[in-house]
Amino acid sequence: MATALGTDGVLRSREGDDGVEEAFLPAPTVQSHAANLAVLGDGSLGCVWFGGTQEGVADIDVWFSRLAPGADQWTEPIRLSDDPTRSEQNPVLFPAPDGRLWLFHTAQHAGDQDTSFVRARTSPDHGATWGPARTLLEAERGGVFVRQPPVVLPSGTWVLPTFTCVRVPGEKWVGDSDTSSVWVSTDEGGSWTEREVPDSTGCVHMSIVPRADGGYAAYYRSRWADHVYRSVSDDGLDWTAPQPTELPNNNSSIQAAPLTGHRTALVLNESSRLDAVARRVSLYDEIDDDGISDAAPAEPETVSQEDLAAVQGAFWGAPRAPLTLAVSGDDGATWPLRWVLEDGDGYCLSNNSRDGVNRELSYPSVCQDASGTVHVAFTYHRRAIRHLRIRAAALDARAAAAPPSA
Repeated sequence: MATALGTDGVLRSREGDDGVEEAFLPAPTVQSHAANLAVLGDGSLGCVWFGGTQEGVADIDVWFSRLAPGADQWTEPIRLSDDPTRSEQNPVLFPAPDGRLWLFHTAQHAGDQDTSFVRARTSPDHGATWGPARTLLEAERGGVFVRQPPVVLPSGTWVLPTFTCVRVPGEKWVGDSDTSSVWVSTDEGGSWTEREVPDSTGCVHMSIVPRADGGYAAYYRSRWADHVYRSVSDDGLDWTAPQPTELPNNNSSIQAAPLTGHRTALVLNESSRLDAVARRVSLYDEIDDDGISDAAPAEPETVSQEDLAAVQGAFWGAPRAPLTLAVSGDDGATWPLRWVLEDGDGYCLSNNSRDGVNRELSYPSVCQDASGTVHVAFTYHRRAIRHLRIRAAALDARAAAAPPSA
C-alpha cells in the first residue's frame, strides 16, 4: 500500500494536480471496500464502507466516517453494524428530505449472495447517533442487494435501485442470473413495492441520475464484463431494457451522479474482460462457510485473447484499474472527458488484502457538494478507502481540455 499519505485521514495537495487533494481514510480493519459518499444535512461529507478480514467473512461490518464542513481531516470511523453471523456489505447513505439520515446495507451468509437481505437504520442528527437496525427488503427468489442511493421523485416518492442475486437450486451463486429492480416507497420508507427492470439479467448496481428533460437515466455494472449499460425512464418507475454504452466495464462497480450545468459524472474502471489474462472461478473462491478457507483456491483459468470475446456467464478477474472519472454533457450519449484519477495493474484474481495480493482500484463513489467541489472515494488495494477532493475549477479545466465528442 502506498504509505506516503498514511491512513490518518488528512487531506493533502496532490502532486501534479492543481486543485486536487487526497487522503486515505483511517482503516481500523485489515480489509476496507465499497465506499459510498453523501453530503449530509449539516453540510458534512459522510462516507461508509465495509471492513473486516475479507469480503464474505462474518466479521465484515459497516464503518462510518465524516468530514466536517471546512475540515481537512476525516474522523475516526465508527462501526454501524455487528452481526456475528453474516457478512454485512455495500452500505449506502441517504439524507432523506425530512432530515433523517438513512443507512442501507446488505447482510449475507458467507459467499452466498443469494441469501442476502437489506437492513436499514436511521439517524436523527446527521450520523451522531443511530436507531436500531431492522430488516427492510427481502425477496423469495434470491438475495436482495443495494449499492446506490435512492432518488426522490417530484411527487416525494422514493425510488431505491437494487439487484437480486437469483437463487439457482442446487448451484452455488456466481452471478449468472442477477437482475435489477427498483423498490418504491410512497410513505418515506415505511413500506416498499418492487418493480423489476425488464431484460436486465447481468446488469447490476443500477445508478440513477436525472436527465435534463425531466426524465431519468440509469447506469449499470455488467456481470459479463463488457460494457457499462444504460436505460431510461420518464417517471423513475418504469424503465427501458438496459443497452450497452461506449464505456467499458469489468464486472466491477460504477457510480453516476449529477453535476451542475446538466452534466453527469460517472466513475468506473476503464477496462473489460478483453483486458484480462485469467478468469476466477467466483468472487468468493478463497472462503468457505467458516471464514478463510484452509484449502487452496482453484487456480485462475488462463483465457486466451481469442477466447475472451466468446466467454459465457459472469466473468470474474478482469483488471480493476484504471480508476476513471468520465463526464457527459448530453445525458450519457457521449463521454468526452475521461480523467484517469488512479492507475495500476488492478490485480483482482485474489481478494487477499492481508498479504498485499489484491491491487484493485475499484468501487468508486462520486458526489458534488454545494460549493461545486466533486468528491470521489474508492477502494485502494482492498486495504483502505481513498478520497479525492476535486475543486470545481480543476474539473472545469480538465473538461475544457477534453477532445470534442465524436
